Amino acid sequence: MEIILIRHTTPKIAKGICYGQSDIDVTDTFLEEITPILQEVSLDDSETVVYSSPLKRCKKLAEKLSNIVLFDDRLKELDFGDWELQNWNDINKEALDIWMNDFVKVATTNGESYLDLHARTTSFLLEIAKKEYKKVVIVTHAGVIRSLFSFINKTPLEKSFDLKLQYAQVLKIKY
Repeated sequence: MEIILIRHTTPKIAKGICYGQSDIDVTDTFLEEITPILQEVSLDDSETVVYSSPLKRCKKLAEKLSNIVLFDDRLKELDFGDWELQNWNDINKEALDIWMNDFVKVATTNGESYLDLHARTTSFLLEIAKKEYKKVVIVTHAGVIRSLFSFINKTPLEKSFDLKLQYAQVLKIKY
């Protein structure tokens, strides 16, 4: 199965703000940013299925790609819990340091760990693999893309952030 992972476009939020599952809209450059995606990702065959995170910054892009989009909560970004919409500099330094030292296993306050995100995203991937799709487009977030990429390529989660992702980036892989 060919999997096309697409990161959402630039979110409309100030730099330095922690956001994960907060439902942030996209910037006014949205149409500019999706033009290369629409040119690169061909959805002209009936065997392509589009899945998306239900969060607005992904939903808008997915709906530009296809009239039929399957939304799945497992494709949401990391839940940062109490840290959502907080300035990173205002988050308790001790709690932040603990999380930063082991972001894979440590959950944010009232949020989830990267292992939690990985469990739900791999559950999603294993489920869609059973459906024997030819091509799947997944519009989602950087954390989800890194998790899936790590799973498919059998790399440790600790190394998944070696994969640098830009907004509106397209990543094609075989699974």
